[in-house]
Amino acid sequence: MPDPEGLLDIQGLQTSLFFESPEEIYARVFRELRPRTPLPGLRVEFCQFANADSFIKLRDGRLEVRMSDLLSGAPAPVIEALAHILLGKLYRKTVPRVYSHRYRMYLNRRDMRRQAHLVRQIRGRKFVSGPQGEHRNLEEIFERLSARFFDGLMGRPQLGWSRGKSRSMLGHYDPSHNAIIISRIFDQRGVPLTGLEYVMFHEMLHLRYPVEHCGSRRRVHTPEFQAEEKKYPQLKEAKEVLKHL
Repeated sequence: MPDPEGLLDIQGLQTSLFFESPEEIYARVFRELRPRTPLPGLRVEFCQFANADSFIKLRDGRLEVRMSDLLSGAPAPVIEALAHILLGKLYRKTVPRVYSHRYRMYLNRRDMRRQAHLVRQIRGRKFVSGPQGEHRNLEEIFERLSARFFDGLMGRPQLGWSRGKSRSMLGHYDPSHNAIIISRIFDQRGVPLTGLEYVMFHEMLHLRYPVEHCGSRRRVHTPEFQAEEKKYPQLKEAKEVLKHL
């Protein structure tokens, strides 16, 4: 039987019976992971999240599972894989690679990526402050870098500052909302402009070189992305600035 999506396994591992309900799947996986523990109360529901995240918690002696409604039409083996992942995380059990691989394969399907992208656009809330900060203007920096490195042809996305002065996330590009957000740590006196310009350049490269998907793999920084980034003239100086942040 052809298996282009990698949903079925032929390694002797038990797979879901297709007539099982999500609750029955989670109950069976629980018994596999904790055979000597009585099954607690169990509730499984699909929720309208803004992405494909799913959650599990044990509260008042009952397991509560909340899965993204993007998975409401998923095949039983995919629900089984997620059950192994969530229950394994909850009870600190090692999750066999076959389950994480199967789940990633399903989410990386082109139709699922398209649905997730649409859901993030419709349901997701994106705070975008606008380009003008207290000391610096992101629009001016974007246009200057666009002219210098992209022949002035790069379409300008939404530009904004983060709510706080994050040191862990200096910048990110959100393709669902077509927005580049930069940490406010750069919008203060004493922080060299070199660091801000490099972070903006890095996020602009995400516009030029989108994420690639191949099977279960998701490559954010493609070889083309990395090669282009290495050409940045002030790369060494910029990284020294970021190191001190």
